[in-house]
Amino acid sequence: MMLVIVNLAIFAVLLFGLFRLQNGSLSLSLRVFVGLVLGTLFGIALQLVYGPESQAVQVAVNWIDIVGSGYVRLLQMIVMPLVFVAILGAVSKLHDASALGSISVLTLGTLLLLTAIAGLVGVVMALAFGLTAEGLVQGAAEAARMTAIETTYAPRVADLSVPQLILSFIPRNPFADLTGANPTSIISVVIFAAFLGVAAIRMVRRKPEKGENLLSLIDLLQGWIMQLVRLIIGLTPYGVMALMTRMAATSNAADILNLGKFVIASYIGLAIMFGVHAGFLTLTGVNPLTFFRKALPALSFAFSSRSSAATIPLNVETQTRRLGVPATIASFSASFGATIGQNGCAGLYPAMLAVMVAPTVGINPLDPGWIVTLIAIITISSAGVAGVGGGATLAALIVLPAMGLPIELVALLISVEPLIDMGRTALNVSGSMTAGTVTSQLLGQTDREVLNSPEDADLQGA
Repeated sequence: MMLVIVNLAIFAVLLFGLFRLQNGSLSLSLRVFVGLVLGTLFGIALQLVYGPESQAVQVAVNWIDIVGSGYVRLLQMIVMPLVFVAILGAVSKLHDASALGSISVLTLGTLLLLTAIAGLVGVVMALAFGLTAEGLVQGAAEAARMTAIETTYAPRVADLSVPQLILSFIPRNPFADLTGANPTSIISVVIFAAFLGVAAIRMVRRKPEKGENLLSLIDLLQGWIMQLVRLIIGLTPYGVMALMTRMAATSNAADILNLGKFVIASYIGLAIMFGVHAGFLTLTGVNPLTFFRKALPALSFAFSSRSSAATIPLNVETQTRRLGVPATIASFSASFGATIGQNGCAGLYPAMLAVMVAPTVGINPLDPGWIVTLIAIITISSAGVAGVGGGATLAALIVLPAMGLPIELVALLISVEPLIDMGRTALNVSGSMTAGTVTSQLLGQTDREVLNSPEDADLQGA
């Protein structure tokens, strides 16, 4: 017990040190980075001193996780209210509701195009590294994971079809979707809020007095929610430090080394996709270095939390207050990007798994026709993948059976799944912010003064 108290005391000192940095001149981006580094080093130190299976480490991490998972839950708490009021407020201020069409088409088009490219990169990485599922051994943990997958995910995927997927986006009960009851609840809330916004535009035109009162109410509601968002975002450095401590302290180095080639290939593929994002930004007139510097807090949290959905508040705030993207586009890209066109979870990962499994059932993964079919299925099935931990598993369970491949490999990668998922989630969020920024640039709506400002807007500001 004394060892646990000592470990928690050290963590408390680190938290206090981060708090003192808040009173200095360090920006939120740098404080998040400091939190990430401190959490990683502290977690590694715990593992080196006690070992990952130590009771002292396990108990201490459970207490530390109150800060990390608590912060994630606070962000999850505000996701649906934020998406609802952001879309409602943004749409209601449009002079022409038809502008929604251009925003939606460009945002979704960019997301899906990036996902298709990510799928191709996944194929290339798996082939270049000679990755194969042959020879992988299923142990007790993998067998248990396979059982859980078959009982939890498979029934949801078995009956999935494109028409049903499209229908699931249309809200049948918006109040149920506001609770996040379904994997596609975020998109349903976006659609519901967009319809309410269009109705507000109609009211302003037909009943000006009531319409103005309605817009004032929406403004008040939006301002209230945004203050809550900024209050919680101010806690990001502490949440990131706690999450990274848990990851570093509990990861099994032996398992990671055993599947090291897959981990390395995955992260090289992720790096290539970040380069693709930089290319898209450059082509539309945005300096990628400026983009990634300003996006660092959101990407750091996505990396440590492994949740695209929980990153939506940071995503929207980063786009609007640091990248100069209008609220309408930022809200659409962040919301759609958490469910549709995830570059890492729905693009890169299932492509690599498909190439690895194909030879075990007599399929040549070098066949151009097979590769084109795989990329098409990956792109189409990327709609509706939940933006939380486990979304990549769901994506793989859609793609592999659709290609006539077995799903056992999903369970065999359980030991390195958390480590890879961190990078995949960061790529997902980068993709959604890239889609928003590219859309804003193509429509000529970016606030260049905000985008090019050397001083980052404080996400905790008014």
